[in-house]
Amino acid sequence: MPSLSRRSAPRSSNAMLESLLSGTGIRASQSSRSRRLRRWIPVVISLLVQVPITIVGVIWTGAYAEYGDAASVLPFSTVLELSSIGAGGIAAIALSLIGPLLLLWIRRYPGPLIAVISALAAADFLIGYSLLSPPYLALAFAIVIAISYGARTWTWVSMIVVWEATLLAALVVGIELDPHRVVPTTIGLLLVLGFAEANRRRREQFEKFHTAFASRREEELRAERTRIARELHDVLAHSLSQINVQAGVGLHLMHKQPEQAEEALASIKLSSKEALDEVRSLLGMLRSESADAGEDDAPLVPEPDLSRLASLADSVRAQGIEVQLTSEISEHTAPALQLALYRIVQESLTNVVRHASATSAIVSLAVEGDDYVATIADNGVGIDTDGHTAGRGLLGMRERAELLGGTLRVAEATPRGTVVTARIPRRSASA
Repeated sequence: MPSLSRRSAPRSSNAMLESLLSGTGIRASQSSRSRRLRRWIPVVISLLVQVPITIVGVIWTGAYAEYGDAASVLPFSTVLELSSIGAGGIAAIALSLIGPLLLLWIRRYPGPLIAVISALAAADFLIGYSLLSPPYLALAFAIVIAISYGARTWTWVSMIVVWEATLLAALVVGIELDPHRVVPTTIGLLLVLGFAEANRRRREQFEKFHTAFASRREEELRAERTRIARELHDVLAHSLSQINVQAGVGLHLMHKQPEQAEEALASIKLSSKEALDEVRSLLGMLRSESADAGEDDAPLVPEPDLSRLASLADSVRAQGIEVQLTSEISEHTAPALQLALYRIVQESLTNVVRHASATSAIVSLAVEGDDYVATIADNGVGIDTDGHTAGRGLLGMRERAELLGGTLRVAEATPRGTVVTARIPRRSASA
């Protein structure tokens, strides 16, 4: 079985992009270094894109303002010496620095900071009409990260309010808006918002899938634990109850009838050997399904089926209870059905030995219409069905029947005793 850990496996481009933008990625592989990288990468990229281009734009804009077209033929070193940086240039450079640095805290305060960065981007947009400046890349990262962290309302309200305020401010200040710049900016904002929403939906779908997968795996683990507990109960309860009864008989007859005491000890040896074989088989099966497949598996024994009912009845007869066994069900039916019927009969006879104080029991397996029917009746004192229904033995029998689409009923017999009836549909049993 392959290991569940995938930390060394290469990650897909989508996973890497999501880690870059949202800072989450695959939680199982997060480390302090990867978290720091996801925190700093948007900051560094924004700084590398915005700051150098803004500085160059401020310098060239200042040179053009002072020397006109002649500045285009001058070397950059000369332009740098001749250019003067005004208040607008200083503000543009400051904005190109502040926005990316605020991304360091965007995951902690996504709502307020998306509003602040939006305002900074608006100021950069207005100043950029007189300066050569790049797109405010920090705003794109802020939008995606904020929406990924649940600040959708903050983001949409900030975009709408700030963009409308920017256009209104341009009209008030007297900046002549160029459609060739306004339209691409509007389209760019809409594209970033659409990408952020798509990324959020994909992340939510992944989380739902992860939750459903974890829930399904937990259900499978619970079902497997229940199955193991049921098998161990059926094996150990029957064998240990036989050993207990036979040990009591042996102690009682040890001095009076040594021969019968010897038979009881031999029966104890046989019962314990069968129980050990079944437990060893179950443990071997579990080991072969585990990750430690390199170890030698325990020897397996066949699962109990209807062919072993006769020996089961003999083991109960050896404890002084007369058992009458009849079966109309073919031994070539589905293994799951044979196992379920065998365990139901085994547990029923175990209850007869332990609780019923009975002298005889009747076991009947028949085919009635579309159902397989197993009936186990005894002439004992009966049982408290309300109290016994909550016991693990009857609970296990009921689970076995219901797993095959059947039912199990426990009732008082007339005039005395208990009747256990298991009914399993033939169609579901053979599926």
